[in-house]
Amino acid sequence: MSVAPPGPDRSRIGRILRRLRTAVGGMGLPAVEKVAGDSGADPFLVLISTLLSARTQDATTEAASDRLFAAADDAASMARLPVRRIERLIYPVSFYRNKARHVKATAAILLDRFGGAVPATMAELVSLPGVGRKTANLVLILAHRSPDHICVDTHVHRISNRLGWVRTRTPEQTELALYRVVPKRWWPDVNLFLVTWGQNVCRPIGPRCAACAISDLCPRAGVPPPRPAAAPPRRRAPGRPRRAQARTRR
Repeated sequence: MSVAPPGPDRSRIGRILRRLRTAVGGMGLPAVEKVAGDSGADPFLVLISTLLSARTQDATTEAASDRLFAAADDAASMARLPVRRIERLIYPVSFYRNKARHVKATAAILLDRFGGAVPATMAELVSLPGVGRKTANLVLILAHRSPDHICVDTHVHRISNRLGWVRTRTPEQTELALYRVVPKRWWPDVNLFLVTWGQNVCRPIGPRCAACAISDLCPRAGVPPPRPAAAPPRRRAPGRPRRAQARTRR
């Protein structure tokens, strides 16, 4: 009879998260967290900036959000903007044409079905155009102060597997697995800590393990060993004669 391997140590996970809380303190916030902080966690602005952030670098997301919100900062004013203008305002976020349509349609649905407010349940949020579980979870955490959700993006998925907390293939699987192993008091913080760490230290390629604050607690699951330094080219000893060139045929 086979015995299942023991699960991750919850106290060890807590130690890691406590260290990360200190370590990320001097690092810049991810773009959506900046929007939440600057806007007083305005649910509409958090929702729209999260929509823009998908597969987009933070600097691009932040600049696009600033331009868009200068033109429209609530559902009513956003719904009045033409799609083409939204496209121009948010370019060059990835898939900006699709996102422009989603932003306008979301604003219209919020006005029509929710009185202009951003809903506070997973089921209602994922009914909006372009909103999946990752976006919904981040809105629930940042805008609605939910203690009951974990937001998983590619950084959280990658680092959770490297740390050995989970063994999963997709972010969706990782989210469900993390609910079982991470102490609940840390659920709202997992995304902020691991995304910030993933952007600065635990990078997808070339993670900075030597500079990592949790290196002694990390099994580095799936991380290839560093390549050995290339040997310097051989130098000819001084005074050593060159080989005689081969004689040319007559």
